[in-house]
Amino acid sequence: MVRIASTYLAQALIFSTAACAANAASNPDILRVLGPQGVNLWKLERAQATQVSKESLSFVLQGTEGTQGVRDTGDFDARWFEQPLDHFDKGSKHTFLQRYWVNDRHYVPGAGGPVIVLDGGETSGEDRLTYLDTGIVEILTRATGGVGVVLEHRYYGASIPVDNFTTDSLRWLDNEQAAADSANFMASIKFDGIEEDLTAPNTPWIYYGGSYAGARAAHMKILYPELTYGSIASSAVTHAALSNWEYMEVIRRAADEKCSSHLENSIVTIDHILDQPHFRSLLKGLFGLKDLEHDEDFVSLLTSPLGEWQSKVWGSFGSTAFDDFCTALNKLPGHFSAMAADLPFNDPSRMMSLADGLKLDFSIFNYASYIKENYVSKCPDNKSIEECFGTFNDSQYQITTLDQDWRLWQFQVCTQWGYFTTAPPDQNQPRIISRRLTLEYESKICKQAYPPGKYFSVPALPNITAVNALGDFDLAADRLAFIDGEVDPWRPDTPHSQFYAKDRADTILRPFKLIPGAVHHWDEWGLLDLQDEPPAIQKIHGEMIGFVTAWLEDFKAPGKN
Repeated sequence: MVRIASTYLAQALIFSTAACAANAASNPDILRVLGPQGVNLWKLERAQATQVSKESLSFVLQGTEGTQGVRDTGDFDARWFEQPLDHFDKGSKHTFLQRYWVNDRHYVPGAGGPVIVLDGGETSGEDRLTYLDTGIVEILTRATGGVGVVLEHRYYGASIPVDNFTTDSLRWLDNEQAAADSANFMASIKFDGIEEDLTAPNTPWIYYGGSYAGARAAHMKILYPELTYGSIASSAVTHAALSNWEYMEVIRRAADEKCSSHLENSIVTIDHILDQPHFRSLLKGLFGLKDLEHDEDFVSLLTSPLGEWQSKVWGSFGSTAFDDFCTALNKLPGHFSAMAADLPFNDPSRMMSLADGLKLDFSIFNYASYIKENYVSKCPDNKSIEECFGTFNDSQYQITTLDQDWRLWQFQVCTQWGYFTTAPPDQNQPRIISRRLTLEYESKICKQAYPPGKYFSVPALPNITAVNALGDFDLAADRLAFIDGEVDPWRPDTPHSQFYAKDRADTILRPFKLIPGAVHHWDEWGLLDLQDEPPAIQKIHGEMIGFVTAWLEDFKAPGKN
């Protein structure tokens, strides 16, 4: 039977559209980096956006039969494909509807062009439509006369197969089921308005993904090589890890030297003061967090601006939030001479008095002002600081309604992927986050948010072997391209890892490319006129067109002579 009836589909679309209306509230970068504190910020920002979300949903509530009343997204209408809820239990009859979108602008019937499918990854597929319109899917279909597809990941957006997000209901959210969804789609889809059979393997399918979806693109080439003719894995995190301390190390090394230095020294000072009971309350009060009980929660919130590094993108696509933070950190107080800006941290000429004889470098005062203005200010008057930013109350993470979509990626983190943001294991190594951010603290949300169910229990630690067994840093195959950014904080978990991976040759059959100065899957973004793109992006897009067209020249449909 179909698990999502018309009214249930409308319900899923309501929650999906709410998430889009509150896009800033559900910044996935914050959730990935901050763990339980990221969930707190997600909830605060989502609450602020509630009214906007309700107004934006009025069109959905006007129609609840099938997809009636659902507004088109740009030039692309949402389409639906029926999937088994459990691909591996042949006795299960439950199914759900997986959402997808198609770009057939450049399709030439009978010309043998490919299908370029972009994996939606751990967010609503609507967030990926820009790549279908002007980004990498448009670029490659225009060059090849193919069809472009964005395929939404099970459980995300409106492709929701369950009534709630309890531990039991999430048990079908894993790598294996998601890969089987893609394989079934590739082998079975019939595109409306296209008479030609474009299913794999008799049509060449090129599977693209970025970040987590990039790892999925690589895995599809390994798990379903008969269906996946080629894959492009951008910023592909093929290595799963429990502790992901290297994420912050990349930022420390790549950020503006003065900003990075002030961050390092500020964190060392803050950790030292927290060791002294007399000054601990004064320090927290400076940041507007005097009533926050646990020191771990305090330093976790201080990490919040660092997650914005990943949001840096070329052109107008990205955010300047990290650079704005650095500017604020280095800003001279009005009564200081300009010379103080270039003096060493903690130089007497840079010091400001707090109370009880405690003096701090002005960068720490600036840090405190930034945190108060951009994060503490989100706490409403009817909530305490502890209620807003504390993470030790289990009940705050146990709401399981469908609007709590933070539970999805966090569940995958807790079961198979890991990536808990911790301080470096070597206490003497320079760092820009507190040594109090341990694996125990960052991973405790797994027990808090996902109590054992009747049918499924979250493991004590994620089973990262399920990911790494597919190739880890050495994952490779013909017609599998890896593209990464030089200063991507996720690069340490990719085959381009500067810490752990071996170098490889870059060939047409096995492209292996590093974009200078780039952060996270920068090749995914694009402009209609490639000549308007920055040189490094023009170059990578030209190279991608080159190796994809070369792959297609060698394609021979197995079911045709």
